[in-house]
Amino acid sequence: MDAAIKKQLEITACKVRIGIIEAVYNAKSGHPGGSLSIADLLTYLYSMKLNVDPKNPKMPDRDRVVLSKGHCAPALYSVLALRGFFPYDELKKLRKIGAMLQGHPDMKGTPGVDMSTGSLGQGISAAAGMALAGKLDSAGYKVYAVLGDGEIEEGQVWEAAMFAAHNKLDNLVAIVDNNGLQIDGKITEVCSPMPITDKFDAFGWHVITMDAHDFDDIERAFDESEKINYKPVAIIQTSTKGRHISFMENNVSWHGSAPNDEQYKLAMDELNTRLETLLKEEVL
Repeated sequence: MDAAIKKQLEITACKVRIGIIEAVYNAKSGHPGGSLSIADLLTYLYSMKLNVDPKNPKMPDRDRVVLSKGHCAPALYSVLALRGFFPYDELKKLRKIGAMLQGHPDMKGTPGVDMSTGSLGQGISAAAGMALAGKLDSAGYKVYAVLGDGEIEEGQVWEAAMFAAHNKLDNLVAIVDNNGLQIDGKITEVCSPMPITDKFDAFGWHVITMDAHDFDDIERAFDESEKINYKPVAIIQTSTKGRHISFMENNVSWHGSAPNDEQYKLAMDELNTRLETLLKEEVL
């Protein structure tokens, strides 16, 4: 990846994380941990990959994104705000009565949201349906579904996996955010879905692994996904829950907790320091 592009992606991802903390702090509730672990992924998708238009969010030929792990809506909202789908200040109204941004994605009320999600396991089924519709219509769009590693403990995920492979939905890419933690603890201790790669392979998917926080590796994974025909693609990304906030990283208590005033300041200080450093660094 070009060094200047990579630097801009890192800057944007840092701003996305700032938006996530701003939203959850002002809401006094929400899910920062898993939102922070998918910030780089969504930054790459909306900056480099997707055919979308903030001025025409419902254009028929747009690529679709289904946030199957809908509780991580703060990440999606922050990216959409930075892309211009709605004003950035809406982030501070997250979960407020009468506000645009609900606790989980709402396709009817939020520009840029392609599917209302939140009940885990259902988003990937909706994404598979969208992909099949695209095939039947000979449409050129792709569908990207983002799942949690705890979410894939749901049986409906594997019904959708069978359906997608059976219908050869090569316009469907599922990204599993493997940060190793869910609300009750380590996924391996709650109800282990491991080995994730082998399961998707056995269900007839083309499987790719990637480092969720390395834009070079993210680009490699998505470039490979573009070359696959007659199979859906599963990208298993290894990520860090709470990424780039020291006291949140790999800490399960931040799955669904909002920072208090002191924690908010600490988090924002860390992110703003990172942003300042990125802005000052020269591109070699």
